[in-house]
Order: sequence, then C-alpha cells, then structure tokens
Amino acid sequence: MPTRKFSGHYQHLTEIGELIAQAAKEAGFDSAQAYGVRLAVVEACTNIIEHGYGGEGIGDIVITYQSDEDGISITIQDWGANFEPDKIPEPNYDVPLEKLQYRGAGLYLMRKLMDEVDYQFSDSEGNTLTLVKRI
Repeated sequence: MPTRKFSGHYQHLTEIGELIAQAAKEAGFDSAQAYGVRLAVVEACTNIIEHGYGGEGIGDIVITYQSDEDGISITIQDWGANFEPDKIPEPNYDVPLEKLQYRGAGLYLMRKLMDEVDYQFSDSEGNTLTLVKRI
C-alpha cells in the first residue's frame, strides 16, 4: 500500500489531490469518478488543517491508499483535535440562496461522494479517516 506524508499546509492540497486522482484512475474509475474521490480527500485534508490542527504547519497528514478491481480505499491519519462526526448536522440546502451556509458541508460532501466514510480516534494513533469508493 503506498503511503505518503505531507506537512499540513494548504499548498500540499493540489499534490494530494493529484496523487489520489491518479490512484483512482489506475483503479478503474473514469475521470468524473476520480474527481469525486479527489474532492472528498482534499476536503478531508482541508478540514484537518483548518479544524484538526487549527492552522497551517502545525502537524502532518499521512495518506495511505489501496486499489483493486473493487475500487479504492484511502486512509488519512492526523494528530489534530478529534471530533464526533455523528454530532455534525447535515447542512440545510432547502433554504433561499442568500441564507445558504457556505461552511460545514465537508463531511456531508464526503458522505455523498464516497461509499464508506469511517472515522476513528485513539490517543496513541490519532485520528484515522477511511474513505472507500467502489467501482
């Protein structure tokens, strides 16, 4: 399983996205599906930098991925603040455009784009987010 470590800087999001999009294409996803996987991973990494670490350059992000004929599994690990994803409310999109909240949709987006989204926290291993997309 390929593993890459990135420092928690926004400038690395492009490289992370390209890495994952290429891995998704190699797994057999078309360009649109690979873009969806990329978007979910970049959103997760953005949230790690912004919410987990509270800013740039505070910690690392480790990405491990595995692909096969069934799809791709991506594990993202960090050592920032933990959170409880089940307590994050889904955004309300049934509102007039001027009242639409522009923040808080990341987890919702990940859940819509991926087939599985699993978050685990441990004191010794930090935060582990696993994203799975099946062909």
